[in-house]
Amino acid sequence: MSQVVGRFAPSPSGRMHLGNLLCSLLAWLSARSAGGRVVLRIEDLDAMRCPRTFADLLEQDLSWLGLDWDEGGSKGGPHGPYYQSERSEIYNLYYQRLVERGLVYPCFCSRGQLHAASAPHRSDGQVVYPGTCRNLTARQVAEAAKRRPPAWRLRLPEDLTLSFTDGHMGPVTENLPADCGDFVLRRADGVFAYQLAVVVDDALMGVTQVVRGGDLLSSTPRQLWLYQLLDLPAPTFCHLPLLLAPDGRRLSKRDGDQSLENLQARFTPEQIIGKLAYAAGLRSTPDPVRAADLVADFSWDKVPRQDICLPDGLF
Repeated sequence: MSQVVGRFAPSPSGRMHLGNLLCSLLAWLSARSAGGRVVLRIEDLDAMRCPRTFADLLEQDLSWLGLDWDEGGSKGGPHGPYYQSERSEIYNLYYQRLVERGLVYPCFCSRGQLHAASAPHRSDGQVVYPGTCRNLTARQVAEAAKRRPPAWRLRLPEDLTLSFTDGHMGPVTENLPADCGDFVLRRADGVFAYQLAVVVDDALMGVTQVVRGGDLLSSTPRQLWLYQLLDLPAPTFCHLPLLLAPDGRRLSKRDGDQSLENLQARFTPEQIIGKLAYAAGLRSTPDPVRAADLVADFSWDKVPRQDICLPDGLF
């Protein structure tokens, strides 16, 4: 049986908040409890929003919490570079494979057009791309390109249903054309989209287990389709419930909710880990504990599937 390889894959657009910390903790525990390795990849595709200073702070924060990793980040390793902003040439190799097969086409739709009231939306509010630019003629493409640069979308089959079993959330089935539509592989500014980058990175870095927030569950079928198209090995997935503030709000870096910078001024690493472990169902009390002391008894069966609302006064 091959060794489990998990990963941290944070987007350093600010200091980590409690939701990021919980995801990092569970990803680390899931890999370490299986005797596995951990890769740290910095998902800074949008380099303007993710300055290297935040990536450096993130490494310091993970180390402070006792969440170590075996390769990646500034430590480097055999699968580098580990910063997505430095991997564009790699993404382009796989992107061109799809282009050569006629599976990519230009899209000139504005954000306003995509979010218009008449556009189809999923139950969670996400826009389902209606295929507006899917069948433009060469002349129409040339005319539209004079007005704005295009994004580039993956052309899906007319009917494509993908199913998989999430290691925590259970069976998931999605019809890609109906539930998301042709999705973006490369933005109009030339930056490769998350969907393509994460598939290429996890495959090339040997990642076998992806642990991430439940808000990314709906993107998994898209990524599984890309794994198939590119003939790359797909990892297993475990999506964890979102961590909510005591008033039910989703935690956000933008709002500064319980950032680690503020938490470090009030708590020790063991206190933070203990409170997170309690919130996630791993322990019966919020007493201080080291991350390493949670490895032996870790089980996904203890973690709830529904979103976790932090008890008032826990932090």
